[in-house]
Amino acid sequence: MPEKLCTIQSRSNGIAIVAIPGSSDTSARELLEAIRRQTSALAGKDDINGLIFTSSEGGFCRCLIESSSSVRDAGELASFGQQVAFSLEKTGKPCITAVEGECSGLGLEIALACDFIVASQTASFGFTGIAAGLIPFCGGSQRLARLVGKSKTKELIYSGDLINAAEAYRIGLINRLYSEGDALTETVKLLEHICTRSPNAIRIGGEIVNAGYDIDLQTACMLERDAFALCFASFDQREGMQAFLDKRTPQFKGE
Repeated sequence: MPEKLCTIQSRSNGIAIVAIPGSSDTSARELLEAIRRQTSALAGKDDINGLIFTSSEGGFCRCLIESSSSVRDAGELASFGQQVAFSLEKTGKPCITAVEGECSGLGLEIALACDFIVASQTASFGFTGIAAGLIPFCGGSQRLARLVGKSKTKELIYSGDLINAAEAYRIGLINRLYSEGDALTETVKLLEHICTRSPNAIRIGGEIVNAGYDIDLQTACMLERDAFALCFASFDQREGMQAFLDKRTPQFKGE
């Protein structure tokens, strides 16, 4: 069953850790479907405030691309993969990928669709599909270019080489770099801290960053203005302001 390919490794303190196989004979379609189902289910749960994607084995999110696929089949796979990636961006909850080993191909595409990536010093990243005459297909070429620039993205796609975690951190592909074996533990701490903030403001803030990224600055700032004003209609804003005045910890509800 596809669900077994994407399992809840842990679920506590409002955080779901989603484990995705690092080594599998599973097809890309099956793995993407498993990710879609699990993400959709978690996004709809009120007791889940944030998601961490990690590997259940060595690398992150490895799979098979069928060599016998027709042009039509390949196009349909890419369309579905892009839908899954967009759905990750629209969960309305913080999503982080924690990487310990290799994160390449589809794994890197899924990681790029999350809010950001953190990794241990043993991690590596790249698009290796060029060796089989392939390129990214879930929007990875576009997300990576927007993150690290066109030139570096072309280098990674053209060469198929992996870069180490230190280089990934240097170019801005990953946000934080941890010691070997500490990526998941430290990510849980980071997300627990994030989840003490207003879920409502996190959702709106993420939506504004995504919506404004590819449009002109003036229009994007107008979106930010309207979203900022909308925050004042929320319980979270009133609670946050009152808690500040009372010198106490706010009790946010995401409303």
